Amino acid sequence: MNPISSNSPTPGQTPPPVQIDKNKKYQAVLKTDYGDITIELNVTKTPITANNFVFLAQKGFYNGTIFHRVMSGFMIQGGDPTGTGAGGPGYKFNDESFDGTYIRGTVAMANSGPNTNGSQFFIMHKDTPLPKNYVIFGKVVKGIEVVDKIAESKVEADPKTGEESKPVTPVHVTSVEIQVL
Repeated sequence: MNPISSNSPTPGQTPPPVQIDKNKKYQAVLKTDYGDITIELNVTKTPITANNFVFLAQKGFYNGTIFHRVMSGFMIQGGDPTGTGAGGPGYKFNDESFDGTYIRGTVAMANSGPNTNGSQFFIMHKDTPLPKNYVIFGKVVKGIEVVDKIAESKVEADPKTGEESKPVTPVHVTSVEIQVL
């Protein structure tokens, strides 16, 4: 496994050009306060989305972020540098065609509508029928028990939305390591 280098623009300028090799397999290891979550990225079916995740991870964008939205029996959401659910990398990119459904361990982009992908993503805690509005770009291949532990965190009402999903004690993503297999 080799780390890959990045010579893409810095976050905030423009969506990064595709720099991943679609003939190789990529994994992202999210190192959290509760342990590691290993995600297999689908670079073949969703190269733009997977590339964006790789780019941001390599730039350290996700380091120190939290899972700001946690809903047991549904999903955990992270990737917002502000920790509020309103932040992103400073750019948006279009949706891609994708396969799959929102089953346990699925990793997909969070968004605010069509073609508004940025940095936020969610990991399914349980199988949930959702409309195909969120690009699925990976799946958890190791560490689903960490997802379970995060999903079971104590939550309170988010003051902006009233949704019972704001972690009382947020779980941090300390770093994300990209591996080429």
